[in-house]
Amino acid sequence: MPKFIFPDGRSQVFHEGVNGFLIAESISKSLLKEAVAISVDGVQKDLIDELNQDAKVRIITRNSEEGLDIMRHTLTAQVLASAIKKLYPSAKLAIGPTVKDGFYYDFLFEKPISIDDFPKIENEMNKIIGRGAKINKTYKTKKEAINLFEKEKENYKIEIIQDSEQENDFQIYEQDKTDFFDLCRGPHLPKLSMIGPFKLTKLAGAYWKGNSKNVMLQRIYGTAWANEKDLKKYLERLEEAEKRDHRKLGREMNLFHLQEAAAGSVFWHPRGWTLYKTIMEYIGGKLEKAGYCEVNTPQLVDSSLWKDSGHWDKFRDQMFISESEQKTLAIKPMNCPCHVQIFRQGIKSYKDLPIRMAEFGSCHRNEPSGALHGLMRLRAFIQDDAHIFCTEKQIITETASFCNLLMEIYKDFGFEDVRIKFSDRPENRAGTNKVWDLAEKSLIDAVESAGYHYELNPGEGAFYGPKLEFVLRDAIGRDWQCGTLQVDFVLPERLDASYVGEDGNKYRPVMLHRAILGSFERFIGILIEHYSGRFPAWLSPTQVALATINSNCSKYATEVLRELKKNKVKCIKDDRNEKLNYKIRELSSQKINFIGVIGDKEVENKEIALRTLGSKNQEVLKLDDFIKKIKNSCRIA
Repeated sequence: MPKFIFPDGRSQVFHEGVNGFLIAESISKSLLKEAVAISVDGVQKDLIDELNQDAKVRIITRNSEEGLDIMRHTLTAQVLASAIKKLYPSAKLAIGPTVKDGFYYDFLFEKPISIDDFPKIENEMNKIIGRGAKINKTYKTKKEAINLFEKEKENYKIEIIQDSEQENDFQIYEQDKTDFFDLCRGPHLPKLSMIGPFKLTKLAGAYWKGNSKNVMLQRIYGTAWANEKDLKKYLERLEEAEKRDHRKLGREMNLFHLQEAAAGSVFWHPRGWTLYKTIMEYIGGKLEKAGYCEVNTPQLVDSSLWKDSGHWDKFRDQMFISESEQKTLAIKPMNCPCHVQIFRQGIKSYKDLPIRMAEFGSCHRNEPSGALHGLMRLRAFIQDDAHIFCTEKQIITETASFCNLLMEIYKDFGFEDVRIKFSDRPENRAGTNKVWDLAEKSLIDAVESAGYHYELNPGEGAFYGPKLEFVLRDAIGRDWQCGTLQVDFVLPERLDASYVGEDGNKYRPVMLHRAILGSFERFIGILIEHYSGRFPAWLSPTQVALATINSNCSKYATEVLRELKKNKVKCIKDDRNEKLNYKIRELSSQKINFIGVIGDKEVENKEIALRTLGSKNQEVLKLDDFIKKIKNSCRIA
C-alpha cells in the first residue's frame, strides 16, 4: 500500500490503484472541484493515473501557474485541434505545445487559412468547450499508436511515434462521446468545462521540425486565462507591445532595417549606429573601471579548436562553415575557446589572477530562417562577452563583483526589477559529477554570499557548467533573460589552461563565462520596446534638434549647433524650407528629446525656445542657460 507525503509534511497510506481524484477528495471536497492534475515526485500526472509507489504528492489546482499551463495545453491539443479537424477535415495535425502566456498548434492545410478565419474557428472551439466533455486517456504500444494514426492519415503523428525511442505507453487522449483523439504528453484537464476564456492571437509560418528543407506549416497562436479580467489585461498588453514593436519603431525612427539579402543581419542607419556606439562606449567604460582588459579574437577558427573545446559536438549545426586549403573553418559562434588561447600564451602565476578578459565579440549562428525575429533573434550579432580566469577561492568575490556591476548597469538603463535564476546540470553535459558538484556548490555559495536571492531553474545549465540567469522586467511587465554567469571547470581542462600556484605546481584556473547585455542587437531591441522609442537623453541617438522658423535664422542655428557639439551633445539642425509645425511633428516622431525652436526673436535676443519630448510647454532660455540645461539633462541619472 503506497504512502504519500503532502506539502505540509503530513503523510497518508492509500490502497493500491488510488488516483489523484481520490487523493484530492480525501483532503477536501473543495480541493477536488479545483483539482486539474497531480504532481508525483515533481512529475505532473493526470488525475486518472493510478499511483502504486510511495511518493511526495501535490494537487495542482486550476488557478495555479501549473494549472493554467495545463489548461492551455488542453485547449490547444484537445479543443483547437478538434475544431480544426471539424472545420477542415483534410488538415493534418503536427504539434501543439504551450508557450509563455499561451499556446500554438502547427497544421498543414490543403488551402492556407488567414486570420479572417479566426472568428469561425473560435466559434467552433466554444461549441466544443460548451459540451464539457470528459477527457479519457489510453496507452498504446508503438505499433498500435502507428496503426491508429495511419487510419487517419496523420503523417506527422506517425513520424513523431516512429522517431521515439520508447516502445510502449504512448498516451492517447480523447474526448468522451466523440471520435476525436490525439497523441500528447499530457497531463490534461479532466473535463473541457474547466477551460477559461481564450483568444486566438496570430498566424505564422513554421517549418516542420524547424528545418527549412521541410514543408511549411501554419502555426495558430492563442492565449487563455483563468478569467475574463486576466484575458482583457493580457490583450491590452499585447496591443501595447504591438505599438512598441522595435521593428516598427526602428523604421519610424530611421535606426535600422532588415532585408532578405542578408537575412539575420542588421543594416544600421546613422542614428541607429550612434545608439549602438553610445551603448558600447558606456559598457567599455564600465568594464575598464571594473578591471577588465579588452581583447579581440579571429572570426574564422579551425574546426580542431571547436572539437577540442567540445563545441563541435554540441553546436556544429549552428555553425557557418568554410573550406580552405583542405581545412574546415568555422565562423565563431562564441568567444570562449579563443579567450582560453590568449590565456595560454606565456606562463601565468596565481599572482596574475583573476584575469578579466572582455571582448565585444562578433558571432554568427546558423539560426533557421523561421526563428529569426527582428533584433531579438539574428544570425550575426555582437556579444558583450567576458571570461574571468580565477582560482576556486576567488569565485565568491568575482561573482559578487559581477552581480553588483550588472545591477548597476541595468539600473542605468532603467531596469530595476531583476530576478536571478540558478540553472544546474543538464542531462547532456561534459565533466564528471564530482566536478559538477563542486561547480554548483561554488556558484550557490557565491550568489548567497553576495546577498542576492535566486530561484531554481533545474536542468538548464550550460553543457560545461551551472549558471546564473539574470531576468529583467520591462515597462509593460515582460521578462527578458539577458545576463548570465557560468562557472566552468571543464573548458580549462579540455584546452589545457593552467597557472603556477604558490607552491610552484600547476593548477587549472576556474573560468567564469559572463555577459551583461547578452547581444547588443537584442538588448537594443529590448530598450526600444521598453522606452517605446523615447530613450532617456543620455542614451538617445539624437538629443537635440534645432528647428528654424525661416532662412534668416540659419546662421544663429549653426552657432548654437557648434556650441552643443563642443559640449558633446548629439544634435542636428533642421533649417529646411518647411513650416515649423511640420518640422516639429516630424522631429517628434523620431523621438528626439529636445527641440530648440529658433525664430527672429530668438536670434535678436540670443535665446532658444525649448520644447521637451512629450510636453506641450515651451521654455525660452538664454543660450548659456540652454546649453547648461541640455548638458545636465544628458547625464546618466
